[in-house]
Amino acid sequence: MKSIRTRIVFLIVVAIVISSAITIAIGISDVVKLGKSSSEQALKLLCENGVKNLDSYFDSVGQSVDMVASYAEADLEVEGLENIDRHMRRVNIFFGKIARQTNGVTTYYYRIDPSVSEDVKGFWYIESNGNGFVEHEVTDISLYDTNDTSQLVWYTVPKASRKAVWLPPYITDNLDRRVVSYNIPVFYHDDFVGVIGIEIDYATMAQQVDNVKLYENGYAFLNDKDGNIIYHPYIDVLSLPEDEMPQTPEELKGHEQYIFYNFDGVEKEVYRMPLENGMILNVAVPVSEINGTWKSLIVRTTLVSAGLIIIFVLIAWLSANRITKPLAELAKAAERVGEGDYDVELEYNGRDEVGVLTNSFKILIEKVKTYINELSTLNRNLQDDNLTLEAATIRDSLTGVKNRFALRRDYEKYYEKDVHLMMLDIDDFKNVNDTYGHSVGDFLLKKVGDALIDNFGTEYSYRYGGDEFIVIYPDISEEEFISLLNGMEEQVKEIYLNERKLPVYFSAGYVYGKTSLQDDLRLMLRNADKLLYKAKGNGKNEFIGEEYNREIAEAIPKRQEEAFRQG
Repeated sequence: MKSIRTRIVFLIVVAIVISSAITIAIGISDVVKLGKSSSEQALKLLCENGVKNLDSYFDSVGQSVDMVASYAEADLEVEGLENIDRHMRRVNIFFGKIARQTNGVTTYYYRIDPSVSEDVKGFWYIESNGNGFVEHEVTDISLYDTNDTSQLVWYTVPKASRKAVWLPPYITDNLDRRVVSYNIPVFYHDDFVGVIGIEIDYATMAQQVDNVKLYENGYAFLNDKDGNIIYHPYIDVLSLPEDEMPQTPEELKGHEQYIFYNFDGVEKEVYRMPLENGMILNVAVPVSEINGTWKSLIVRTTLVSAGLIIIFVLIAWLSANRITKPLAELAKAAERVGEGDYDVELEYNGRDEVGVLTNSFKILIEKVKTYINELSTLNRNLQDDNLTLEAATIRDSLTGVKNRFALRRDYEKYYEKDVHLMMLDIDDFKNVNDTYGHSVGDFLLKKVGDALIDNFGTEYSYRYGGDEFIVIYPDISEEEFISLLNGMEEQVKEIYLNERKLPVYFSAGYVYGKTSLQDDLRLMLRNADKLLYKAKGNGKNEFIGEEYNREIAEAIPKRQEEAFRQG
């Protein structure tokens, strides 16, 4: 170097580049980590929300069919098979009411086995293009071998399995419609009577799946446990011949949730979760789109930083003629900035070249500090967004209490604590829905949720499913817990609808003790469930509690069915 100007410019450039590079490198590293974490979390939360919505829809259909099947079997107990014709008329009326309240129903039917009655065959109603349901001639089952589950699957499969089944999508032979069906066999004294079922519109299910979308080219699709595609927004799985169906990537045939795979030359990231009916929801997004957000931010940041460096290099070159003492101060300041300390003070404010350079360096420091603050703000905003998304997934939208997802997540916080664990449900809730309608039932659930929150708090209250709730309250005495429970009972008794007091009661079973082992909470839940069942068996509107005993809880069999919860 032959001149002071060259030396000064070189030193300033090095200082600026080093400090900017350190700042940019730190910022880029944080943006990359945060961008990937945020994208993966968004993908996961979107899939969980999609599974929740699909399960909710399929559950609503399943509950409708369950309700009709329970009604039919109860009616058979009263009428017997000798009055099958009168039985069929009553089920027909009841089923019609239920079907009209169930979204997406294409057909509903009750088909009697020919061995039970040759005259009473059942009924079959189809949705008439938005004009309501019209009766259709039933399928002549006598033309089929009902022991062959490869034909007439809506009838033969539930008959052979003797349990409710969801069937994969198919095109109905008689109506040429795309449907998914849920079917339940009906028995009288353990003898097969017939099949009750609902076929839902394939398009309704597809719409639910299409609503799950992330980024511009992301999409969701369904497949079964063997990897066979059930619904895909870009593949017509019901009309393509089997030999023309695209091969499912091997990665989708395993049990992993986060998967990277290549489809049609595009690398994709997918998060997948099983539905309650055995289907698997996949949310896929091109990797390029996931990385695109943070990459574009890095590119813009790098270009702006490079532009600022170039500008200030020119300023330094033009202002390097009159450098004396202020130059030494400026060099020291540059060294501090290079070490990451941006709180430097430059006192020189002359109007010569050195003064301009000093002032420009101050501006650079402020811009770098502003940039760092903007990165910090972006980081906080992304963290807030993640917390908002998480909050949306742990709260039951109807009652305001936490949901089962939150319950699983909170298990760890109750470990090695003295807790009261209570399971409760509303007495005769089915009668409320049947008598007043589901809107009043939802109103009642909301009021019960309010009572739980008012007495036990949002932190310890969960909706377990339907009209069933759970409270897990740590570090509370038996006397205090009973006081809270009595307070809730009094609040529930004072529920009014349109100035009319509703007769609302609930039953509860609870246990108290310390969760010393990892599975104690699960066993306490089983114990409380048994006590709830006992309370309802004693006539309902009763609370039964006892101290937790692990040996007794382990001996309690797992409950295999949910029938008693309807009361």
